[in-house]
Amino acid sequence: MSDKFYVVSETEHNALVEAAYRHRGFSADEAAGGAKLCAEASRHGIRTHNALKALHLDHLFGTGSQGCVPNVEIEEKPSRFAASKIWNANRKLGQATAYAAMEEAIRLADEYGVGMVSVDNAFHYLWGGGYVMEAAKRGYIAYTNCTAALAEVVPFGGKFPTLGTNPHSWGLPTSDAVGFPIVIDWATSVVAMGRVQQFAREGLELPPNAAVDADGNPTTVPTSAAPCPPSATAGIKLAKAKRAPAVSSSKFGTPMRCRAAISPKGVRSRTTSKRFSVTFSVTAMRTAFSPVSSKPKRPNSVSNTVDSSLAKPK
Repeated sequence: MSDKFYVVSETEHNALVEAAYRHRGFSADEAAGGAKLCAEASRHGIRTHNALKALHLDHLFGTGSQGCVPNVEIEEKPSRFAASKIWNANRKLGQATAYAAMEEAIRLADEYGVGMVSVDNAFHYLWGGGYVMEAAKRGYIAYTNCTAALAEVVPFGGKFPTLGTNPHSWGLPTSDAVGFPIVIDWATSVVAMGRVQQFAREGLELPPNAAVDADGNPTTVPTSAAPCPPSATAGIKLAKAKRAPAVSSSKFGTPMRCRAAISPKGVRSRTTSKRFSVTFSVTAMRTAFSPVSSKPKRPNSVSNTVDSSLAKPK
């Protein structure tokens, strides 16, 4: 494969990506959010979650199969705690939903010191590091994690994919100290599935002991590989896989795909769900570097349909 990379301006990049999303029926705001995250990923060298990945995901699991639905409203569900919101994204575009969730978490942090938004029934939001980086630049400690809709990771010592990569991202407001925010972004597998796909696309080999083949043996060939977790993170992956849906009262975002473990003759079942859906949460914590905000605004893509009496602690 050619090792040439073509550099275009962010304006040209965003116009192209926005046009692709608009052609698929998304609103101008949704398309802009989608393009913005893709540009951030490309700017920081994240070739695993750029526009190629975003549009490919939508092609496979999104608008064509109703896994992602353009122009829908996010529904706010009852929550017992004022600083914690629960949303049903109604399969809205993941990037637009995640940006709105982070804005709401920041609004809550300005009011309560910390804010958390748990989102269920969402489409893939791609690179979590982009959302926490933006919040960290504005002076907040930020965190996000996401379950997976597809079973792509073989558990430690296993043979078939039964878990997702379940990534975590932290953003720390360190610009005054070092000139830029520190972002920690990782999957709980040795490599993310996006990295496997990138290496396959670019004709590269995987690092040793990062993935296994259909027989559960280590492989460096990305076209026949499924990521595996190191033993140290296997428990974290499992705990997070069950925690996130519980926090958001998920019906759709459960990342466990147990059918893959009993598929006959070694055939890997990528998913047992007819719906490509994820559950994610974002958290923002106010710090001394956060700006003073008098009356933060709610994201206007969220429908305020919750009876306030339902949100009061019992």
